[in-house]
Amino acid sequence: MTLRVVLADDQALLREAFRLLLDSAEDIAVVGEAGDGREAVRLARQLRPDVVVMDIRMPEVDGLTATAQICADPDLHECHVLVLTTYETDEYVAQALRAGAGGFIGKGIGAEDLINAVRTIAGGETLLSPAATRSLVARFLATPEDTDGPSPEELDALTPREREMVALVATGLSNPEIAEQMFLSPFTVRAHVQRAMTKLGARDRAQLVVIAYRTGLVRGGRP
Repeated sequence: MTLRVVLADDQALLREAFRLLLDSAEDIAVVGEAGDGREAVRLARQLRPDVVVMDIRMPEVDGLTATAQICADPDLHECHVLVLTTYETDEYVAQALRAGAGGFIGKGIGAEDLINAVRTIAGGETLLSPAATRSLVARFLATPEDTDGPSPEELDALTPREREMVALVATGLSNPEIAEQMFLSPFTVRAHVQRAMTKLGARDRAQLVVIAYRTGLVRGGRP
């Protein structure tokens, strides 16, 4: 299956470089380009890509606002946003995750890493290091605007195994790492995580991490 990508960056030269790079992968095709956030949202609704690679600082509508609009649109539930920016600050990462982005990476990333990042985001995985996941999620969940969200009672819908998986995801472990730690197959881990996401209404692993912290399932990076 070919992954359809929309690129959003106000610098045409960078868009061209990213297009050439991503189009070089046999399973990825860039289907649209946007120079600002408003155009990115329009193209996402028109083209229904698998991934929008989104810059933050753009004219008209910035990338964080555009990300929030895309992720809040029920018709774009299968569209994932990968934030790709020069500005890798804690606050931007927090805002991007809060808006619904599935990943956050810097423009200094290597060519093959960017290709793999698009594949990862398209699969509904989050793309943050374990340390970044723990510190940034804990940071932005402590702010007043994050007081609304799932209650601990909502975890009652999960089986004990699913709760365990959600807690491990929230500590920043990948599916293969969880599988190794729990002596399970990656396929089994993925199935548990996917069921937990469905029950909790999480669109991706990043939101699953947020829920784990908000409900108190994980505190200070520990289950």
